[in-house]
Amino acid sequence: MATTALTAQIVLKWQNSFARLNRGQPGISGLLSFSEAWSIATAFLRPRDLADTTPSEHNMQDVRASFDILSRSKMLPMLLENFLEDMRKQLYLITRDINTMMSQYENTGDPQYIASLVYRLVEWFQAWSPIPELGYTVISAYKLAFQTHVFSVLPPSFSSGFKDLIASTFTLSYSTSPPSWTMGPSSSEVKTPPVRPDIPLWTAYDTLGLLDRYESLISSVCYEHIEAHVLETCTGKWGEPMLAPLREWMADKVVPWMIMPYARGARTAAEAQSMLQSVGSRFDFHVCKTLSDLRTREIFDIIIDYPDSLSALQDLKECLQRVDQRTQLVATLRKANKRRLLHPGADTKDILTQYVSIIRCLRIVDPPGVLLFKVADPIRRYLRERADTIRCIVASLVGDGESGDSLVDENEPIQPLQQMQVEDYTDPNWEPEPIDAGPDFRTNRPSDVISTLVSIYDSKDLFVKELQVLLAQRLLAITDGNYERERRNIEILKIRFGEAALQVCEVMLRDMTDSKRIDQHVQSHESLVLHPTIISRHFWPPLQTSKFIMPGQFKQIQDNYAKEFTAFKPDKRLHWLPHLGTISLEITLQDRTVSAEVPPLAAAFIELFSEKDTWTVDELVNKIGSIDRSSALKALATWVDLGVLKEDDNSQYKLLETADASGSGSRTAAPRPANIMEDAPAVLTVQQQQAEQMKVYWKVLHRGNAHKPRVTEFGPDTDDAEDCSGYDRTIEQLGAFMEAARREGLVTVKDGVWKLNRQ
Repeated sequence: MATTALTAQIVLKWQNSFARLNRGQPGISGLLSFSEAWSIATAFLRPRDLADTTPSEHNMQDVRASFDILSRSKMLPMLLENFLEDMRKQLYLITRDINTMMSQYENTGDPQYIASLVYRLVEWFQAWSPIPELGYTVISAYKLAFQTHVFSVLPPSFSSGFKDLIASTFTLSYSTSPPSWTMGPSSSEVKTPPVRPDIPLWTAYDTLGLLDRYESLISSVCYEHIEAHVLETCTGKWGEPMLAPLREWMADKVVPWMIMPYARGARTAAEAQSMLQSVGSRFDFHVCKTLSDLRTREIFDIIIDYPDSLSALQDLKECLQRVDQRTQLVATLRKANKRRLLHPGADTKDILTQYVSIIRCLRIVDPPGVLLFKVADPIRRYLRERADTIRCIVASLVGDGESGDSLVDENEPIQPLQQMQVEDYTDPNWEPEPIDAGPDFRTNRPSDVISTLVSIYDSKDLFVKELQVLLAQRLLAITDGNYERERRNIEILKIRFGEAALQVCEVMLRDMTDSKRIDQHVQSHESLVLHPTIISRHFWPPLQTSKFIMPGQFKQIQDNYAKEFTAFKPDKRLHWLPHLGTISLEITLQDRTVSAEVPPLAAAFIELFSEKDTWTVDELVNKIGSIDRSSALKALATWVDLGVLKEDDNSQYKLLETADASGSGSRTAAPRPANIMEDAPAVLTVQQQQAEQMKVYWKVLHRGNAHKPRVTEFGPDTDDAEDCSGYDRTIEQLGAFMEAARREGLVTVKDGVWKLNRQ
């Protein structure tokens, strides 16, 4: 049994509800009008099948009056609940259309079926949508319920179809005049052309909430469109700036497209610009990133094409200021250098040329030099291990690179070699090192190319020695007496290396002019066919030596010249190097005369044939002195090729007084070896000089009796080699020498201790 208090409470609530629904009308007339309003409203809101073509019989004036009664009765929440329940029962109709159209898309892959689906869903949305008079709450609840159902039944394939449909809007936009936002002095209104076929589609997207739900997918379509355009228009095109045209393309093509998804509802250009600012910045960033990625992949070939690729480098510099791709650039270029440059098959000159291009290019991209420092380190270490690196650099310095591009830019001013300086923190222009600089980076590294190349090595003395060797070779090769080019080279090198380093080179050049003057004096006293080059032995690099003696008339000519020279300079003596130079001969035979310009060794051999007609190689070698057999064969081959000598089956060489009818000295025995030795340079290279000096050190090291050599063992911390006075080689050079001795079986090594092999 209900208590009196509960009964009273129920009675009170009933009376309140009756009063609210009856609205103070007499009797129950208000309640009856509410009941009628409820019936009209629920009938009007009940979702209908679009296939039902029965015309609506609702009077909108009665409908609005009914909604007004329900609102004053505070029954709109109950009405909304009833409407959503009715809509839930009809949602199968929407699901049916979605499944049908998505099946068509999946069978054909045509995104137009997605467009049809979108338009169909808009029809459903608008057909079931409550009238605006019901207020924001009812409309929002309806939209949420509708979108929730649609998104829950869309299959996974909808995303790919929607993406294809979004991508097609770029083509739709470009097929007509692209929409633009213009601001003139008299108008700031948004100007959009009336014929843009994708506008209804974007409006439908907005109605269904697809723009918010698939915002990242829409952005990805734009990103991919940007990437495709950049790759299509910029790949391999390095001769003109591309970043500025890309940004113009963005402004003309992409920004108008962005208005619909990102600036919908804007009423003025300023409002649209404000709405597009954030997303536009993202897309500009993606343009720079895509172009930066492309140029990073192409960087090795861009450097090869420098300076024609200057525009690409400037674009890359601007892109790197916008995006953080510096690490990727360094890694890509180092990998490309290792694969395409730093291998035994690459010529040292080509490596140096590419390294110089890398220096110039990366200084354009990154003036502080951090990228260059990180990329150059493997190249510098590799070049340091190549024996001919210094020679190639020096050859370029003295203009000996006519066959290829010079490492020195003629437009660059000639300046002294730059050395790293201690940083002056009191300098008002001092700046801290870049944030991505390594621990070994220094901002005051050499800036010019030559100083950078020389800094590969710890000392410039190696370059000075190589300069002396190369200059000696070039001076000895001059036959016309014109030394102006070499004199100019020395003056240039003085600026780079300093006066003191080039004093020996000046002596060498002066020797050449003095030699010509001495020869003129000797010839004035006795006309001789010999014109030697006379040099100061102590100021020239060591020359190639040979112990053979010129025979016959050649010996007499040398003696006569030496006699006249001694008369002119009593305190000097000539030491002949008979294997160097050339001799012009005219050989008179019975039926012909043969003229030739040959090396002295070939002339010495043919002179011996004036004593007898047939010689063996051993007899010829014993006659003129100590020479190696390969050089003798090469010298004799010269006369065989000229038809003066012929080799028989017994390896004897016979003078042909009459021409051989069988073919001008052709060989009847086994074919002679090809030219075993190319013409050796007259001057010993720096490596050869070091090797000869190490032989001297080895003799000192091994001096003593067979049972007790001076040094029997030594390691890295011993001082046993102090007797090698004047030793000035580095640990690396000593290590290379000892390793060579180990390969020859002269020493053994164990646990870092070297021992002489006493076997």
